Amino acid sequence: MEEVNKEEKGGIWRCGAWEETYPDRLRCYEGMPGMLYTKGCLPQEEKKTVAIVGARACSAYGAHQAYTFAKILAEHGVQIISGLARGIDGKAHQGALDGGGKTFAALGCGVDICYPPEHAELENRILQTGGGVFSEFDLGTPPYAGNFPRRNRIISGLADLVLVVEAKVKSGSLITASFALEQGKIVYAVPGRVGDALSEGCNRLISDGAGVAYSVEPLLEELKIPRGFPEDFREKNKIGLASQEEMVYSCLDLHPKNLEDIVREIPLSAREITGLLLKLELKGLIEEPVKNYYARTGG
Repeated sequence: MEEVNKEEKGGIWRCGAWEETYPDRLRCYEGMPGMLYTKGCLPQEEKKTVAIVGARACSAYGAHQAYTFAKILAEHGVQIISGLARGIDGKAHQGALDGGGKTFAALGCGVDICYPPEHAELENRILQTGGGVFSEFDLGTPPYAGNFPRRNRIISGLADLVLVVEAKVKSGSLITASFALEQGKIVYAVPGRVGDALSEGCNRLISDGAGVAYSVEPLLEELKIPRGFPEDFREKNKIGLASQEEMVYSCLDLHPKNLEDIVREIPLSAREITGLLLKLELKGLIEEPVKNYYARTGG
């Protein structure tokens, strides 16, 4: 994308609502920012885009779901947009990157500030793979709490579909969902256990008519994308797995399993199993979403 009005440092460029580089998707709605500051690229208009949002203090279940949905969607050519925050946002960006796709982050601060600071490496990966980070706030603007609800309307505005993974009843994620509904966007929510505070917001969205994200298939159907395996490296790599690796891999599924349970099911020593799990993780076939819990990485 052509860089216009480039700032003096950091590769930051800006576009006003009157310029061709401004996203057409945002022109349809009132109250959108008159200026966007960007590092990297903005989402491509012609490609399907899904926003994935949720709790910062998410559970292992939520982190796994955000990562998996984003990864599979990215493997099908879908752009993923989120907010670079801790928890669900970060996992969504990571899943999109590991799925070989592009991902974009709308910030609640100036684009010359990485917030949270521990996501500096994640931001670099986003930029290096053709994605981007952007904000309506001037350079140097701190991440004030009041900025984040405002940026949520941009996240939903750029998306074809909004997926809420985990959310309390009062949360920024539900604000994003509200903006999405006002904009006429499709909203899906990942169901959770009754009684869990982090699931209450999603379950209420579903009760109010949001789509049930029980798997990636309903989302792909909404986006009119046929389910396939364009980059299913998990299946490709299985061909070359040694018999013991295959034994451990076959013991796992998409739901994280405790190491003790794995050891009980496989006739190998705990030390051998730990070594095999590490090999599978390095191959990208499994992940450890929380310490001593393992799950497959693909759908």
